[in-house]
Amino acid sequence: MRKPRTTTAPAVLTLAVAATLLVGCSTGEPAVDPDAPVTITISNKPPAERAEELAAFEARVAEFEEANPNITVEATETVWDAQTFQALLAGGELPTTLVVPFTEPQAMIARGQVADITDELAEVGLTDLLNPAALTVAQDADGAVYGVPIDAYALGLVYNRALFEAAGLDPDVPPATWDEVQEFAARITEATGVAGYSQMTTGNTGGWMFSAITYAHGGTVQSADGTESTFDDAPAREQLERLHDMRWNDQSMGSNFLYDMASISQEFAAGRIGMFVGAPANYIFATLLNGMDPAEFGMGPMPQGPDAGGTMSGGAVQVVSPDATPEQQLAAVKWFAFSLEASTNEEKAVAAAKTSFEAGLPVGLPGLSSLKDDDYQRFLGWIEEYINVPLENFAPYTETVNTIELTPEPVAKAQEVYAALDSVVQAVLTDEGADIDALLADATRNVNALLSR
Repeated sequence: MRKPRTTTAPAVLTLAVAATLLVGCSTGEPAVDPDAPVTITISNKPPAERAEELAAFEARVAEFEEANPNITVEATETVWDAQTFQALLAGGELPTTLVVPFTEPQAMIARGQVADITDELAEVGLTDLLNPAALTVAQDADGAVYGVPIDAYALGLVYNRALFEAAGLDPDVPPATWDEVQEFAARITEATGVAGYSQMTTGNTGGWMFSAITYAHGGTVQSADGTESTFDDAPAREQLERLHDMRWNDQSMGSNFLYDMASISQEFAAGRIGMFVGAPANYIFATLLNGMDPAEFGMGPMPQGPDAGGTMSGGAVQVVSPDATPEQQLAAVKWFAFSLEASTNEEKAVAAAKTSFEAGLPVGLPGLSSLKDDDYQRFLGWIEEYINVPLENFAPYTETVNTIELTPEPVAKAQEVYAALDSVVQAVLTDEGADIDALLADATRNVNALLSR
């Protein structure tokens, strides 16, 4: 039985009844005709100035239309923007498909702003392929699915295997707790003289990573509805106190406390940092962009605090407009399935891997796959001859990425929240007498003022 469709307004009895009559399975009306002519609009078309990317995008659209002759695709440059989304929705101008950040689906589901595509996923054959761990971000409490995750990631601990060995640490067994991170950092600094652990603090990356660490301590940063901050509590305070101790007592964090993603990657690749919180993509920054020996790169899961809370996840989710007709919803999900074919179709997977390999790009980089583990392993088998990433160095991370608790970024004004927390982390690392309670209280007031606007 096909479920009633989500509407743009709060559900009312008459609409629910109408939807049930429209798609009911016992009244004899026909199911959606999968071959009926239909037109969909898709978002994220590259602009004309990115000519190569646009050409590749248009080629993909043409290939999809050839494989699905009843579907006409009209592409738009519309991209997710929290400031314009409501106006597009209210005006009925949303494209049929839209790519949104991980932060958005839960609130959009609650407000009825995306379509339930559970049945369409099953009809197209995606249900049994998608990774349940990544899919939770696009599901409601009853398990109905409202989007397909893409470009997903889960944060963990990036570490230098050579520095581990120099400090007498096993590079195949990274720290599992923040107590161990503190211990390992001190040992690395004592043995090598470099920073055992470093923390990003600038360009909103400090707040981003600090939020992730707060999650790992069982804390939160923001209420589920995004109306107030929640970081002025024990988990955040505990980690700030730990960073203070590592910086001022252990002296294991070096002398630079103004890192962003690019600068911390440079120092890490140069062997001047033992550990930092990051994602598998940091492998690209370290090796491809900064010349680090791939054999020295290690990745483990996010270390946990006393009240283990998992890690932060992020990425993007493809969703469908709540105004889409049943035919458009099915066509949109077919487009989603087509978008995943570089991982689900052997010929396309091998071709893509070969192209990346010949271009000198990393092939087989681990991460939070959109696919279930069995299907992801099948994909890795297809491209095995082109994999040029030391997968064994990611083993501690990949062994847990599908089982660790995942929490998305704050749902409201995430970048503003991160900016406010940047200054908190900076103060703790640059002022030995920093008042942590006052810093958190001030940041809470400032963030809550932003959230209330």
